[in-house]
Amino acid sequence: MRFTKGARIAAGTALLALGLAACGSGASTGGGTASADLPVRMELGEPQKLFYPGDTSESEGAEVLAAVFAPLVDYDENKQVVNEAAESIETTDNKVWTIKLKPGYTWQDDGSAVTAQNYVDAWNYAANQDNAQSSNGFFNRIEGWADLNPGEGQTVSTKEMKGLKVVDDNTFQVTLTQPFSQFKTMLGYTAFYPLPSSAFGDDGKITETYAKQPIGQGLFKFDKPYNKGTDQTIDLTLYGKFPGKKPNFDKLQFKMYTSPETAFNDLAAGNVDVDDSLPPSAISRAKSEFGERYIDQADATIAYIGFPLQYNKTYANIKVREAISLAIDRKTIAETVFSGTRAPADDFINPLLDGYRQGACAVCTYDPARAKTEYTEANGPKTLELGYNADGPHKEWIEAVANNLRANLGVQVSVKPFEKFASILDELDQKTYGGMFRMGWAIDYPSAENYLTPVFSTVAIKTGSNYAGWSNKEFDDLLAKGDSAPTQAEGLKFYQQADDILIKELPYIPVYYYRINAAFSQNVKGVKINLLNQVEWSEVEKTV
Repeated sequence: MRFTKGARIAAGTALLALGLAACGSGASTGGGTASADLPVRMELGEPQKLFYPGDTSESEGAEVLAAVFAPLVDYDENKQVVNEAAESIETTDNKVWTIKLKPGYTWQDDGSAVTAQNYVDAWNYAANQDNAQSSNGFFNRIEGWADLNPGEGQTVSTKEMKGLKVVDDNTFQVTLTQPFSQFKTMLGYTAFYPLPSSAFGDDGKITETYAKQPIGQGLFKFDKPYNKGTDQTIDLTLYGKFPGKKPNFDKLQFKMYTSPETAFNDLAAGNVDVDDSLPPSAISRAKSEFGERYIDQADATIAYIGFPLQYNKTYANIKVREAISLAIDRKTIAETVFSGTRAPADDFINPLLDGYRQGACAVCTYDPARAKTEYTEANGPKTLELGYNADGPHKEWIEAVANNLRANLGVQVSVKPFEKFASILDELDQKTYGGMFRMGWAIDYPSAENYLTPVFSTVAIKTGSNYAGWSNKEFDDLLAKGDSAPTQAEGLKFYQQADDILIKELPYIPVYYYRINAAFSQNVKGVKINLLNQVEWSEVEKTV
């Protein structure tokens, strides 16, 4: 999964109508203090953790790892799967999959060839409950996963899933417990990267040394270890032996910001080259200021308001959650707060993917009178708190939601900013934040299933991304039926039935569908952002 810090927000004159303060910058044109010696620089929020691929489940860390690793598969502009590091991925029954590696991929430390064993080792590690990797649940379809996950307090008696078998140096076989037609589609996700043998210490664990300076088989390699909490940049150099398409620049730098306004000021001054987190105060003028260097494109991400149902009973009554949903004026938020660059959400599946149903979520329709009635009848709490990360441009729309709730439910609402996305994720992981929270979901792979299993399934509560802690057996069973369908298309009816349960129970409230609004400086050209919201670095060129 990939929870997104949630950049790319737009706001314009409507901010004034909502009584919100707009932040500004004296933007110029993104010109240049650059020279040929400078790296290409991209704005980034601080990653939540060090770089363990199986434990990187948010957008900022994943953006860095995507520059360092090459996935088995990628996705074209039509959302179709294309092989990347895989030569072939074949099955005759959707249960036993044979993956053959493309030759030429090597590890960045010693230049040795990437092998099938490297994938098997990495997947077994991520799937073992003792290693507490957040992507653990992505491997639960593989035979033997249960042996690595006997449950809390139980001893893990093996280190390998019996469903993983190395055939030869370039080939491995994956056997699933049940047929799953979309298994190949999943393999572009961060959790399925391989790991070199040097990543593991004598105890079989991934070392901190590796996590500070991960060694991949992709476009760029780390220049030095990254010290989380201290370093403000992550510096990479092009890996010359990468066998795929390379960009025409050698140095890439991620610059970390806690303020989207500061990042945009640096973009305008030419001190950063790519910014996909444009602040509300800038988006309305970004198109005129950046011209062809402004990006506005469809995005498969969904923005939510979430409830910590597992450990805070304040929101236990479904009618309370339903009333809160009915009280949110999504249309005004989408059209005014975001200057028309968002669309009101009316389903848990984004319209970009098959499976979306227009108007599926009836309680996502603005109805303040019904909201007030239901909230009163349910004896909803008199005070509410709403948390968000301030390193992404969320203040304006969260304040708008808070104003909706105050006005339509007659309650007191406090808004709590967290300095970093990593901070609110940490508190949600530790179950110490009890307020409602802003969240966004950017897909890991193009499937309706990816909006459901990683975010709302029971298996995703402990080590996945189910921050609500919501669990529903019928929902889980429907996912299993969708997984077992012969084709992705045939599985959709079950995923949509599972979606209906989400709409009925509302562990999260979908608020809006994103668009990507980004910009880049005069120092680069060819900037493209892919379906997974990551920059395609092989397409980028320096102009100075």
